Amino acid sequence: MDVSFLGGPQPQRGVGVVAPFDFALDRELWRWVPDDISLRLTRTPYVPVEVSLDLARLVSEHETLGEAVRALGVSEPEVVAYACASGSFVGGPAGEKAMCEAMTRAGEVPSLTTSGALVEALEELGVSRIALVTPYTESVTRALEEYLAEVGAAVTGRAFLGLTRDIWKVPYRSVMDMARQAVVGAADALFISCTNLPTYDVIPQLEAELGMPVLSANQVTMWAALRRLGAHAVGPYQALLLDRPSPSAPTAAPMPVIVPITPIVPITPLTPIIPSATVPPPAEGEPSAESVPTVESVAPASPVAPAGPGGPVPSALPLPDDTEGWT
Repeated sequence: MDVSFLGGPQPQRGVGVVAPFDFALDRELWRWVPDDISLRLTRTPYVPVEVSLDLARLVSEHETLGEAVRALGVSEPEVVAYACASGSFVGGPAGEKAMCEAMTRAGEVPSLTTSGALVEALEELGVSRIALVTPYTESVTRALEEYLAEVGAAVTGRAFLGLTRDIWKVPYRSVMDMARQAVVGAADALFISCTNLPTYDVIPQLEAELGMPVLSANQVTMWAALRRLGAHAVGPYQALLLDRPSPSAPTAAPMPVIVPITPIVPITPLTPIIPSATVPPPAEGEPSAESVPTVESVAPASPVAPAGPGGPVPSALPLPDDTEGWT
């Protein structure tokens, strides 16, 4: 199709994403992004270190982040997100804030991190008690718990895999199993950490099963970045992405209930009853009163109610089939 008359391709608004060198879920990030917005991704330089607190510190150094953000600047993103959970919580809330400031200076655009986006999401949902799922070792998982405690969120239960590599290969079924193990206390929500852990298709399944909001590292990162642009992340059956009324929005006054008035029908005066003694006899050839057949009035039948839709309304919409690829 010739579209030359449209003046060529139209520029799209852009979100810049800085990811660790081992990030392998580019396609998952795109699933949260509406069609009119583009992602511009870059990765930090490779370092020969397994997933650990040391690696988290190396991939989040300010100089490393600054170089990555400057590389993204050529594509003119309107916001930059550092898509790494451990790299953004390893230094605590103060370290996360300093990272955002360093990225903003390097790219001269608003910047955010996965861990900062998580805090925004918890505030948005009013959540303070969290069940935690991670693929990390115990030491990295404990560092996340400490970060959450500093921002006022308590971890009620946790489950972790203890992995030091190949996190992106973890199947959905393992994520589901860990989530069930983690939700043991009075949690308000579940958080699945690590941007290299696939979560898009398990979120609606887990929310339906557990009856609580389910957040993931990639989800909150994209939600917060798109929010900076005034855009909405795309994701069916995900509590974080539902529209919520603004606290400052005025409450609409209730609509008055209008009761229809039944029109008054004029009453037709009754014909006076003439005593039978005064009724004149019928004229010759006319039928007598006894020979006129009686017509019985029949009450109109009650209208039949229309058939229902074929059964009760399901309590929940069908969830997408996400079993493909499970091992």
